[in-house]
Amino acid sequence: MLATGLRIGGALAVTWSDVDLDAGTVDVDWKLIRITGEGLRRVRRLKGGADRTLPLPPFAVTMLSRRRPDPRALGPVFPDALGGWRDPSNTSRAFREARDAAGFSWVTSHVFRKTCATILDEAGLPARAIADQLGHARPSMTQDVYMARRVLSSATAAALEAAVGPANEETADA
Repeated sequence: MLATGLRIGGALAVTWSDVDLDAGTVDVDWKLIRITGEGLRRVRRLKGGADRTLPLPPFAVTMLSRRRPDPRALGPVFPDALGGWRDPSNTSRAFREARDAAGFSWVTSHVFRKTCATILDEAGLPARAIADQLGHARPSMTQDVYMARRVLSSATAAALEAAVGPANEETADA
């Protein structure tokens, strides 16, 4: 989830056929949901519209390469004990129990998504690129929810200096 910014239901819906380790990409077109009376279902992801293929950072490719049981495997990348779909609600509960036992009760699965966005923001990527990574149709949503306001920016001082600094002393007014 940290490598992609996916929500828990999206990460659990990834199958080995969605992963291209040679290209270092993952197709993230699905999510897992529980439908009352039907059970767990893998459904097309509707948020953000079009299908998405995300590049994977090398650390994720390495982890997935080690984790892949067989090059011909096609099932879930993160299966349950029987090799089927892992329920997002059960996974969230197990995650809560593990993080609480470790003393990190503030860490939710969404923290990984937020951290992914923060890393991309601090690396200077534009809001559109971060929105595409997170699957948002509007960069404004990404900026409002996931990107930090930079209160201190030397770029603002440099721009003001260039406009009214010593070269413009006669017209500069503090």
